[in-house]
Amino acid sequence: MTKAYLSLGSNMGDRAYHLREALRLLNQVEGIEVRDVSPIYDTAPIGYTDQNAFLNLCASVETTLSAHDLLYHCLDVEQQLHRVRKIHWGPRTCDIDIILYGEEQIQDDELTVPHPRMEERAFVLVPLQDIAPDAIEPKTQRRVGDIPVPDDRVQRTDS
Repeated sequence: MTKAYLSLGSNMGDRAYHLREALRLLNQVEGIEVRDVSPIYDTAPIGYTDQNAFLNLCASVETTLSAHDLLYHCLDVEQQLHRVRKIHWGPRTCDIDIILYGEEQIQDDELTVPHPRMEERAFVLVPLQDIAPDAIEPKTQRRVGDIPVPDDRVQRTDS
């Protein structure tokens, strides 16, 4: 089993429902077991800012799948939740990113792990630090809890 960390976000429709449903669908996949889930945070969009605010969370999963197979299942869950890719960093019902996959470093045309912008995004770091402060970021060998959080504003919700 490999421990992986996922970042999930939604800013369309019933955002909290989409996050819960994504976790439920992931947990139904043979070889994926959702183990821990952070609180949900309300965050402003980044990049393309003419859109609704996001709800974000991080989840730890135990998996027997390869990193690429995990990615394919994450993309499948996004499709089941009717994600449409029209605008880069645009509105979405659900976005699932692999942040860490064990202590592996992967960089190819389909996947980069650790996620290349994780340290720039408070909406990833804050919930990840909630559930995995002692996880190791393999490129720098730093504890996740020791990575400084950017000034982006994230606000914990009760969703």
